[in-house]
Amino acid sequence: MAEHTDDSVSTVDSIMDKISDKIHHHDSSSSSDSDNEKSSPSTVKSAIYRLFGRQKPVHKVFGGGKPADIFLWRNKKLSAGVLGGATAVWVLFELLEYHLLTLVCHCLVLSLGILFVWSNASVFINKSPPRIPKVAIPQDLVVNIALSLHFEINRALSVLRDIALGRDLRMFLAVIAGLWVLSIVGSCCNSLTLFYIAFVLLHTVPVLYEKYEDQVDSFAEKAIAEFKKQWAVFDARVLSKIPRGPLKAKKKV
Repeated sequence: MAEHTDDSVSTVDSIMDKISDKIHHHDSSSSSDSDNEKSSPSTVKSAIYRLFGRQKPVHKVFGGGKPADIFLWRNKKLSAGVLGGATAVWVLFELLEYHLLTLVCHCLVLSLGILFVWSNASVFINKSPPRIPKVAIPQDLVVNIALSLHFEINRALSVLRDIALGRDLRMFLAVIAGLWVLSIVGSCCNSLTLFYIAFVLLHTVPVLYEKYEDQVDSFAEKAIAEFKKQWAVFDARVLSKIPRGPLKAKKKV
């Protein structure tokens, strides 16, 4: 009788083990399915075409600091102030035909006159004279700016050298076309107006692109595909027919 009881207990235990194994197997399969479902949107999102092969958000592309906040209007008051200051400078020098040296001298004269009168009049109005803070440019800031300029200039010279050597014909034609368009624009307006236009574009184009990046990227993908198609036709009909003779080996004397 005891042996029969032990057999029944062992049978019940084996059945419970099988049920628990099935439950764990179902949970693991469901969790793997859910993980696949969670990972599938990311893979689909990574497969979306981004302009210029961009993989980071627009804010990270601009450095992710205060300059990015200004260009993308994350701080609207600061962005409006910077754009308003640039507009005021452009109005002064371009529309009012103010000169830089004259402006600097007038600002210094006005500032020094106000501080001089205030510091001497404080004796009569029983107020302490204004405290003028000591202004000094930190050495690290100047060194970092110089190193950044040194790196960017060297990189630009390296790119221009590669283009001049003819290693990338498409890049060569694109640079020539860009310089030609820039020369036309430069003949229509002076350097200050050109810099102001570029400054305004930096404050408008990135924020508009960030707002409508999906539509812009979709349109850019179609435009680039069409450009590649037309370039292939141009290459087959024109560039491939340009005679390029082999380099003759120098004769040994």
